[in-house]
Amino acid sequence: MKIGVPKEIKAYEFRVAATPNTVRALVSAGHQVVVETGAGAGSSYSDEEYRQAGADIVPSAADAWAQELVLKVKEPAASEYGYLREDQILFAYLHLAADRTLTETLLEKGTTGIAYETVELPNGSLPLLTPMSEVAGRMSVQVGAHHLTRFMGGRGLLLGGVPGVNSGEVVILGGGMVGTNAAKMALGLGARVTILDVNHARLQYLDDVFGNRIQTLVSNFGNIEDAVQRADLLIGSVLIPGARAPRLVTRELVSQMKEGSVIVDVAVDQGGCIETIRVTTHDDPTYVIDGVIHYGVANMPGAVPNTSTNALSSQTLPYILKLAADPLHALRSDRALLGGLNTYRGNVTYGAVGQAFDLPSVTPDSLLPA
Repeated sequence: MKIGVPKEIKAYEFRVAATPNTVRALVSAGHQVVVETGAGAGSSYSDEEYRQAGADIVPSAADAWAQELVLKVKEPAASEYGYLREDQILFAYLHLAADRTLTETLLEKGTTGIAYETVELPNGSLPLLTPMSEVAGRMSVQVGAHHLTRFMGGRGLLLGGVPGVNSGEVVILGGGMVGTNAAKMALGLGARVTILDVNHARLQYLDDVFGNRIQTLVSNFGNIEDAVQRADLLIGSVLIPGARAPRLVTRELVSQMKEGSVIVDVAVDQGGCIETIRVTTHDDPTYVIDGVIHYGVANMPGAVPNTSTNALSSQTLPYILKLAADPLHALRSDRALLGGLNTYRGNVTYGAVGQAFDLPSVTPDSLLPA
């Protein structure tokens, strides 16, 4: 199969969908890989490294997008919509439930869209979302601590405190992969940590892992209200696979937070779980509402692209090899990969995406030819 790797064009997005080692594995399996020149530069990979791995370096995005299977990190930008077509498989983070325009464009073009974030194993884990959730969870505490400093407009608070002075309070909404990694970093800095989740079994697990170093609370309005009001750093990490994140924190509640406190909503790429959050970029990451700093960068792992690219590509490669060998067989035989199918020949094939926009959806099994 012919596989294309275009350069990411989202602002301050330095990741790339395939490393030279990924290319080497695909070429060894008999596939042709074309990489847009400069695609790997942000992740510290040169064109020459891709050439040595067996890739053809092409001069334009159009050349990379012209292939049968296109690998990306982030969803297509509006300027890339013209590259989408019916005889094409797009494998990337799509986050369609938060983007009606992209959803309708994929349907109009008839593109087969497979989303990293909805590839789901039988145990409910999300293998292609996990590595970026780990990165984003750990980064959320780093950026939150940075913006708590006075020169960034924050409360002028050191999360870990010092002897004789209280440490900062970190409140994490959601105890999944993002929340767990955020807790690890916050504890490492010496902060006081509270995690809220609706899943009691998850809270039991977190209590077993962290013991009395954290406080766990059932996520309900009363507990959320109390925790948010005392938070110095509030981290949103709620995930419903493929669906829009639920709004857990109202604007009224944000107005009751401490002045100079910080919100980092990692769920912003799925709409966010805090009413006042909106998508920002690495070059303009924050804004202030009611004295509270909001950080809404949707591609946080793009700031550490070498780590992120390697973590992501190691997980995507087995699925890419299956798709490149025989796409239909791969989807029919691998239920996890089938769960990643969001659009197919003008149809929505992921229920949560259809529900987000009141669009009809069909089960992918009913569309795939035998």
